[in-house]
Amino acid sequence: MVLTLFLNIIPKSVFKGGFFMFTRMDKGTKEDWEHIGAEHLPHIVDMPNRVIGMLEQLEGFTGGFAVNQLHHCLQTATMARNANASDEMVLISLIHDIGKVISVIGHGEICAEIIKPYVSEDAYHIIRTHQDFQGEHYYHYMDKPTDLRKQYEDEPWYAKATEFTDDWDQQAFDPEFEVDSLESFKPLIEQFFGAPQQA
Repeated sequence: MVLTLFLNIIPKSVFKGGFFMFTRMDKGTKEDWEHIGAEHLPHIVDMPNRVIGMLEQLEGFTGGFAVNQLHHCLQTATMARNANASDEMVLISLIHDIGKVISVIGHGEICAEIIKPYVSEDAYHIIRTHQDFQGEHYYHYMDKPTDLRKQYEDEPWYAKATEFTDDWDQQAFDPEFEVDSLESFKPLIEQFFGAPQQA
């Protein structure tokens, strides 16, 4: 009875998990935000599993190609690995299409924003723009400009984006290609996504 009365006289708060939580941010306290930070931590450190889950979802999506999108990602990453690319380039080759789990349209930008806290600025831009680079190979069939990559020629990451696109990504639709397993890439996913480089 006393607790009920007490709860009724506290404005704009919610009793949750042993805490009276604010219902608007400008009423929060330092203790509230420490509690929220602690509650977020398990979700943050579970990021590698969510990335793996998104890759696994791509196995069910072919989109008209000769291989499903998981195979495509694994082949792209395997080709990067076989070319002795850096760990980061292998990683982004693996996950470059996870944005398709949300939307095929704009999937490069979606993926780039997901990975931004975890990778270098170069890697972020390579993924963000990879459709502009890919367009050189097929946009003429869609009456779209095929030279969109030229706008990035002066960027420090241009050469790496070209290698990613031309040597690996656009070639990775071969059902006969022996890809490295998703399991073999898990340590790399855990290495990069275990903790963000930026908050």
